[in-house]
Amino acid sequence: MSIQTYQYEVGDIVKLKKQHPCGSQEWEILRVGADFRLKCLGCGHQVMLARKLVEKNTRGLRKKSTT
Repeated sequence: MSIQTYQYEVGDIVKLKKQHPCGSQEWEILRVGADFRLKCLGCGHQVMLARKLVEKNTRGLRKKSTT
């Protein structure tokens, strides 16, 4: 069993295992550290989550566009 490690950066879009009550599974990373600040792309709600929890529940990571 291999665990995929992601390189998290501010501005990236992370897809989590469970969806938010608004229906979206995608979150924008606003802060990276021991805790992450995430903003729901569906409704704009912001949450703080422990790094361990985000790493465990990540199902995909889309890098920020450089345009």
